[in-house]
Amino acid sequence: MAHPADLCQKLKVIEQCQVSPPPGSVPPTSLPLAFLDLPWVYCDTVQSIFFFEFPHSCNHFLQTVLPNLKHSLSLTLQQFFPFVGNLVIPPKPNFPHILYTSENSISFTIAESTADFPHLIADTARDVKDSHPFVPILPTPTTKEDGTWLLPLMAIQLTIFPETKHDVAATQDLLPLLNRDIIKDPKGLKFVFSEELWNSPIESIIKTPPKVVDKNDDKVRHAFVLRRDHVAKLKKWVSIECKSTYGLELESLHISTFVVTSALMWVCKVQSEEEVNAITIANNNNNDEIYSLKFLGDCRNRPEFSIPSTYFGNCIVIRIVSLNRSKLMGEKGIVEAAISIGRAVRDFQFDAMKDVENFMSLGRSGRKVKHSSTIAGSPKLGTYETDFGWGKPKKCEILHIEYSRTISLSDSRDEEGGVEVGLALGRAQMSKFSAILEEYLRNIAI
Repeated sequence: MAHPADLCQKLKVIEQCQVSPPPGSVPPTSLPLAFLDLPWVYCDTVQSIFFFEFPHSCNHFLQTVLPNLKHSLSLTLQQFFPFVGNLVIPPKPNFPHILYTSENSISFTIAESTADFPHLIADTARDVKDSHPFVPILPTPTTKEDGTWLLPLMAIQLTIFPETKHDVAATQDLLPLLNRDIIKDPKGLKFVFSEELWNSPIESIIKTPPKVVDKNDDKVRHAFVLRRDHVAKLKKWVSIECKSTYGLELESLHISTFVVTSALMWVCKVQSEEEVNAITIANNNNNDEIYSLKFLGDCRNRPEFSIPSTYFGNCIVIRIVSLNRSKLMGEKGIVEAAISIGRAVRDFQFDAMKDVENFMSLGRSGRKVKHSSTIAGSPKLGTYETDFGWGKPKKCEILHIEYSRTISLSDSRDEEGGVEVGLALGRAQMSKFSAILEEYLRNIAI
């Protein structure tokens, strides 16, 4: 990664090592991909940072805690060994799979930073590149003579701050269920999706995240917090507007925290973008274009699938909501968005596999779709419940939102029932977004 010069000076690599499961604990294993795994091959690398406070000295951490962390990580990887392996993409007719061998390991970097920790965890706008030094780099993919590609799947970096506070990546304590037979494929989509993958250029799969070259110095990252009372008033306001304006009864709606928060943030994002680009919009003769919002639905623990929560693999599906600009940007834009998102959520609850044949193309389209935004995460995921023995994180960030037009949602760090929303936008647009959001929250409170 090419860090800006001023940030490079704030980061010192203390140790670079490889961590693997205990010797002999995991046999060589080939893990097939289910058809629900295949669309995500095209997606951007997931990059997350968890900031924790650690109330002891740096030397204490390095001499006492770090050896235990390495040992714990090794034991954890014994159960979650697919993370250590490689994603194997062979030529047709062989299917993509994850391959683990005893030679595999993950990159584990320990670094020290003199960056301003309170600045990094504050819920204020800051340059996106401020977080880049704390993200590890995945090893470079390799290729065999027969054209088979091997893609590493995980890297971890632990950064110590002077006082000492640090950031890490997290795993779950529950043992993973690896059996792919749980994912039923009555339509034979694994072969259909694999055919699409075989016919795709490798460049569509192996991506260098745009942020690593720090091209856009204008982008800032900001975390907005909706308090529990904000969410409650927003739900009430949307419900009242649905009945008074559209004649919709509450029983016909799906008004949840996820729905109303996503609707509010989608409208604010689009409106702020258009205010910044007012001249371009004014000169466009096709002003009623379609805007879309993509979100994900979790199929685990649904009665029609019987997929337990411990299943280790992708079992999420894509849902897309589309609205004309005139509706999204209109006086009732938030209500229109909430109705559409709520209907899509309810459709998912009734038929999670609706349009499953299109999942591969949806995953491949990515950032190519014009006027498209994505919601990543959910307040129900309990991000701030992650605990390595140091208490809840002081801050959690999803870094890849800065180049994927994504809005991240998580639970609130400080209040049950609140929502933390993360965005990365140009500085001017972020200022507009913040002002628009504050105005909406004031008006809804009234």
